[in-house]
Amino acid sequence: MKWITRERPKIDRIACPWLILRFIDKDAEIIYAPYEEVLQMASQLDAIPFDLPGVEYSHYDDRCTFDYFIKKHQLKDEALDRIAAIVRGADTDRHDFAPQSAGLEAIFSGLSHQITDDQQLLKFGLTIYDGLYVWAQKLHHLKHTQTGQAEQLLLQVYQQYLKTEKGKKEPSWAKALKEMIQDQLDTNMTMSLQQASEELEINPTYISREFSKYFDNLSFGEYMRKLRIDKAIELMKDHANSLTDIAYLTGFSDQSHFNRTFKKQTGYNPLNYRKNMLTGKKETN
Repeated sequence: MKWITRERPKIDRIACPWLILRFIDKDAEIIYAPYEEVLQMASQLDAIPFDLPGVEYSHYDDRCTFDYFIKKHQLKDEALDRIAAIVRGADTDRHDFAPQSAGLEAIFSGLSHQITDDQQLLKFGLTIYDGLYVWAQKLHHLKHTQTGQAEQLLLQVYQQYLKTEKGKKEPSWAKALKEMIQDQLDTNMTMSLQQASEELEINPTYISREFSKYFDNLSFGEYMRKLRIDKAIELMKDHANSLTDIAYLTGFSDQSHFNRTFKKQTGYNPLNYRKNMLTGKKETN
């Protein structure tokens, strides 16, 4: 079977061919053509067009073409569902769908800029998605820090009790969410509201609206930022931890983001806060 789509692929038009070749038709021929020629060539070559307005295999609702392939061909695979969220986030610029979306977009933006031959780009892309599929099958629950000393350090220095308002019955979803957040405290705290929603199978809008009732009158984002900064302060007590290490261990994408968030929460930049902390400790001694 022949499949045809627009030239210069980047996200969806690499992910879909991978899905076709690995799960739908291993002998498929993937054709890339200029946008204005796709439908005409599809008719001439008896090829199925995809990721194009007005054709069956395309975006629908808030989903992308990769999602439609999974739905159409009834591919029941949790690993594919995880990849679908990543692809959807990267292809629609909604990185809240999955934290890996930003990385996937960055990789293929770079590759598409560097590689001008669409078939060569597809070849690279197939290898990347093969690796992503293995991760989604076997490794998605692991964090990079779980195999090193950093995990042990976090387990030793940070144990926090999550409080609720007295007299208010706590729903089961709030209890489950606290366990999920505690798991994040033991790694590098990268959980998003979307991830929590998918894990709990509860609409993210509902969680967002109800969250503050059971989590110190703070929104989800405010609460997670507070916990990350609290953890950073605990890690500062160990001289062996550099501020760069602490930023990484608390889930910040870069040092400047960590510095801005820390100052907003405490009124001090991390370096000055640590100096004041050490000075106060010496005076106490």
